[in-house]
Amino acid sequence: MNKNLIALVAVGVALTGCTNAEMSQYTSLGSPGEITCYSGNIVIYQGKSTGKILTEKGSDGWYFEDAATRRLVRVSGACVIKN
Repeated sequence: MNKNLIALVAVGVALTGCTNAEMSQYTSLGSPGEITCYSGNIVIYQGKSTGKILTEKGSDGWYFEDAATRRLVRVSGACVIKN
């Protein structure tokens, strides 16, 4: 994504009084992320994305392109997302 567009969005968001978390959500666009999913205390999935990890609307799911396989991955459940 064009860096000027990201900067413009960031300025617009900042002027509207967004919190640090909201600002981070907009400025992490395109940034790789890490995801770890658990079943109880056991890690059942751990991976890295090529870009931002996105949420599935209306569910507890997430989707992203896996950096290792370059394939679309969809997960749901108890996951920790780091973008």
